[in-house]
Amino acid sequence: MNLKDTFERRFPYLRLSITDVCNFRCLYCLPNGYKKTGNLEFLCIEEVIRLVRAFASLGVVKVRLTGGEPTIRKDLIDIVREIRKNTTIQKVAITTNGYRLKTDVEEFYNAGVTSLNVSIDSLNPIKFHEITGHNQLDSILAGLEKALKQGFDSIKINTVLLKQLNQDDIVLFFEWIKTVPYQVRFIELMETGLHKDFFKKNHLSADKIVTYLGDLEFIEKPREFSDGPARIFTHKNYQGSIGIIAPYAKDFCKTCNRLRITAKGHLRLCLFGDSSHDLRPYLQNDQDQQLLESTILDLLVLKKPMHNLHNNDVGLMSHLASLGG
Repeated sequence: MNLKDTFERRFPYLRLSITDVCNFRCLYCLPNGYKKTGNLEFLCIEEVIRLVRAFASLGVVKVRLTGGEPTIRKDLIDIVREIRKNTTIQKVAITTNGYRLKTDVEEFYNAGVTSLNVSIDSLNPIKFHEITGHNQLDSILAGLEKALKQGFDSIKINTVLLKQLNQDDIVLFFEWIKTVPYQVRFIELMETGLHKDFFKKNHLSADKIVTYLGDLEFIEKPREFSDGPARIFTHKNYQGSIGIIAPYAKDFCKTCNRLRITAKGHLRLCLFGDSSHDLRPYLQNDQDQQLLESTILDLLVLKKPMHNLHNNDVGLMSHLASLGG
């Protein structure tokens, strides 16, 4: 593992956005829908493979494809196949809003996707529609049932905690995982540049969930090498599990093990960092891989010990769709 910063954190995990475009209108992200800004020349397959191959050479074992909404890209399946065929990456995950899950989940699996993260912010169809702008909950749940039959390593549900919208739904998720083997990950709402007022009204500390987990006698699992920042809790009487992602918690950044690439090839050392480093010039020829790798290692020295969200500093993050969260 060559990817190590000055704080001895190692980075086996790459989050790669392949598009900024999203077709949902989630209130905490894109309430007015996606608006085009600048050109849409996202990384092509060849650039993606050169990028992933370099990160794999430096020790990355897991790549997560994000957006926007990654399934909007018509060549998503080809991207997955090429990563599995032409790099040493062991795990390829997709984070999706699930709108293509029912029709395409078998194709995802056959192409080489090893795990899925599906965003579901409410199990109440009316609230789901209010939050996302789409009446797709039944279709997404049907897609999850099909996913269970495919043999993915894991299926995780991403649920953003929203004080005014889904706080009362938390118990529904706990009831749900009694009988299904999903991992529901409760994610604290994070402040972004375009949604500061929404954040003030809807931020809900994950401490409430942690207390509830203790009351129900859930047990926290040790973190594995390529895991993200979630704390995972299990219970002997539940088929599923609970994950907690609490970016405002003390020492959250000490467990950081991921780097991020934007859909146009910029390295972001932190989701809420204030700098962006263009790697695209090094993605045009196979012969530039060594230069690309050395550039990544040089940039890693710039990674800071923690984000500055506690001081309401969101860095370059205007909205979460711009980098896949």
